[in-house]
Amino acid sequence: QVQLVESGGGLVQPGGSLRLSCAASIRFVNLYVMGWYRQAPGKQRELVAAIAPGGSTNYADSAQGRFIISRDNAVKTVTLQMNSLKPEDTAVYFCNGDNHRLSQTYWGQGTQVTVSA
Repeated sequence: QVQLVESGGGLVQPGGSLRLSCAASIRFVNLYVMGWYRQAPGKQRELVAAIAPGGSTNYADSAQGRFIISRDNAVKTVTLQMNSLKPEDTAVYFCNGDNHRLSQTYWGQGTQVTVSA
């Protein structure tokens, strides 16, 4: 059974940093685009950052320059380093694994990030 388990969320002051991790029990995780999405109250879920199997990355404009996504296929982990956090970064953050060729996409249960003084 595939599971994506996020960790590392919490409460942080504006300007602070958090590091989110996602443990992905996907058999061939190296073939998946791994991403972080977020959903704030009353808003749609949005892409924050994604990393392709080859390592190329894609960031939302709001995350560019502040967040860094990385992956370690050997230990099946994806991380999101978030720096210079702002109150508008407050949301539930979800890990996603996607493989269009196999028509498979998996979601984690989410982890809450709250940026507040």
